[in-house]
Amino acid sequence: MKKKKNPRGLFERPPGSGVWWINYYVKGNQHREKVGRKSDAIDLYRVRKADATVGRKLPVLRNTRTVTISELIDDALEFVAHHKDRRNYISKAAIVRKDLGSKTAADLTPQELERWLRAHCKSAATSNRYKAFVSLCYREGMRNGKVNVNPARLVRQRKESVGRLRFLSYDEYDQLFKVISERFPEHLEEFIASVYTGMRLTEQYTTEWSQVHLDRRTIELTKTKNGYARTVHLNEEAVNAIKSIRPSKARPSDRVFPRERTQSRFDNRSWFLPCLEEAKITGAVWHSNRHTFCSWLAMEGATIKEIQEAAGHKTVTMAARYSHLSPAHKLTVVERIVRRGTKQAPAKIA
Repeated sequence: MKKKKNPRGLFERPPGSGVWWINYYVKGNQHREKVGRKSDAIDLYRVRKADATVGRKLPVLRNTRTVTISELIDDALEFVAHHKDRRNYISKAAIVRKDLGSKTAADLTPQELERWLRAHCKSAATSNRYKAFVSLCYREGMRNGKVNVNPARLVRQRKESVGRLRFLSYDEYDQLFKVISERFPEHLEEFIASVYTGMRLTEQYTTEWSQVHLDRRTIELTKTKNGYARTVHLNEEAVNAIKSIRPSKARPSDRVFPRERTQSRFDNRSWFLPCLEEAKITGAVWHSNRHTFCSWLAMEGATIKEIQEAAGHKTVTMAARYSHLSPAHKLTVVERIVRRGTKQAPAKIA
């Protein structure tokens, strides 16, 4: 079937968006105007061509100020000014601004953005994160009336690999515990709390004493990845670790695990990575402590729903990744092939 051509002087940008532009020349100078509906674009194109024919002066267009992607980035950073992961937005903003910041926001097409993501992002996960950031910039631009379309919405989401759920075995935990207690004893309690609560790094290092209730054995989190407040329940190991570092006169606004001044507020790699190396533990990072918490729960027979609630996962799907470690899950699977109502034949005696 022959593809239908657009009327002369009209084009749709981005394709499939429903936003139509007109393109015409007056005295050799090219002019482009964003209109909106196709019918309106056709009418305006005829008016502009008629004006040019009789030599009438073109009207001064409203909102002709060029809005760049850099300006949309500034608006997005203002929007996330109090977000817990603002530093991650800042780092992404610097990279996007360097390559695309000077480009007119209305001229970025989904194809151009997709090409940029392929060229600059090695993994699918990284590509999806940058796509989401650009989309945020355009959503804020639309909310502020600076752009009419969001090209990132038409960029395909790349399929991410599940990745390895690296967790510590009981022996690895004991070995790492020993190394930390010898080399960095001042950090031992935060390591214990990480493993036995399953808190994310930013959750743990932003917790204040006002959120800790040892009488109820809970920590009330207000800043989480999912944006929802949740309660962390403390077992005996976690309670003892937190009790041992609690000052006699702790102020409610003080951090439970204060950090030294570094380039990254929550960077604990300076002591944790050397300990992993000395303990001869490979493939693990700080987030592996959270996987350890969930994996140990699964191995002790916790249900998927219990793991989800304990770890604060947004969906059951996230917690289901640990179900293969549950002995109850494995037993349930093999029991499915047992034939009901039949008896196994007795073994013959030689």
